[in-house]
Amino acid sequence: MKIERNIHLQKLIDSKHNGMIKVITGVRRCGKSYLLFSLFKDHLLAEGVREDHIVQIDLEDRRNKKLCNPDVLLAYIDNKILDDETHYILLDEIQKVDDFEDVLNSYLKMSNVDVYVTGSNSKLLSKDVVTEFRGRGLEIKIHPLSFKEFLSVYQGGNREVALLEYMTYGGLPQTVTLKSREAKEDYLKSLFSSTYITDIKERYKIMNDADLEELIDIMASSIGGLTNPLKLQNTFRTVKHSTITVDTIKRYLDIMQDAFLIEKSVRYDIKGKKYIDTPAKYYFEDMGLRNARLNFRQSEETHLMENIIYNELRNRGLSVDVGQIVQNGKDENGKFQRKTFEVDFVCNRGFKKYYIQSALDLPTPEKKEQEQYSLLKINDNFKKMIIVGGMTPTHINDNGIIIMNIFDFLLDDNCFSID
Repeated sequence: MKIERNIHLQKLIDSKHNGMIKVITGVRRCGKSYLLFSLFKDHLLAEGVREDHIVQIDLEDRRNKKLCNPDVLLAYIDNKILDDETHYILLDEIQKVDDFEDVLNSYLKMSNVDVYVTGSNSKLLSKDVVTEFRGRGLEIKIHPLSFKEFLSVYQGGNREVALLEYMTYGGLPQTVTLKSREAKEDYLKSLFSSTYITDIKERYKIMNDADLEELIDIMASSIGGLTNPLKLQNTFRTVKHSTITVDTIKRYLDIMQDAFLIEKSVRYDIKGKKYIDTPAKYYFEDMGLRNARLNFRQSEETHLMENIIYNELRNRGLSVDVGQIVQNGKDENGKFQRKTFEVDFVCNRGFKKYYIQSALDLPTPEKKEQEQYSLLKINDNFKKMIIVGGMTPTHINDNGIIIMNIFDFLLDDNCFSID
């Protein structure tokens, strides 16, 4: 089964010969090795690169154990560099090598070597790229399958059934190959406990992980909700009777982000054009992992759809904030009042900006008015959009707001071009 990962493959292609070490990061089992060893290698061969000019090493393979010695690896790669033509070095799970930074930095000054590595989240985190490779490391973040990629290999039914499956079991490539519900659930639950939690505990030397695991459960239960460490501390106190500190909660949230389990989306004051650090929203990188953490008990379509929209926007390379509009006025008694309206997503890419609301359905005129109310408060000419589930056809309403069906959004890469 070949899964096309065109967006991520293009990022690798665009980074060729840029004089930097390309570090492919992402949540465990999202397809980093497949992208590098299969799709990218096929691209190089199709471009005329000779097989003997591609040095490919899987450092998790027991047969390559001796190459985990940095000096042995260095000598092995040196012996594979045959001439002055460009050689492509593809290394999977580079964190298996002691002092791997020195090995990779040794090739920065060689003009005929182009280096690409993957690393697990237990060692090569995004914030490490700058320090480990002296400012000459380029992070290329890989996400789980988009819905479009998922649908291209899904064999279980129509796109409505496929979306429900995607919302439930997510986009980790291995889940697509598993046939039964039980197999998918067992895989995801085992992966979370035996891989992600273990990685976090080992890297950060967390001995008592009860509070960490409880926090993961709380975050999984509240995707798309505004929160901050203080609010979370109050939840621990009232529900769990825990004395966990705000600093510990903040540290654990940072760890979860470093491990690519969740992403933070901060609030942006649209009228004031400034960021508001707290509270913020957090979204899970993969719905299957989120649902597995909750034993597949909480399946609120409204929140799951919002998370999927967020992930798709990030996958397409947009920065995504939570929009806020503050309106000052007076109530019917003439008293000053301050109202805050939320826009689910404020998206930016270059000079382009989009305002997006997520709505599972628009069944009544009142619901339609509610969803577009905050968008109508924005006084600029950037596109405003409500992404809707169900069978609502894509159209532009009388207020100039794009009402877009979820399938048109997820499956059309040019959906923002609609006028």
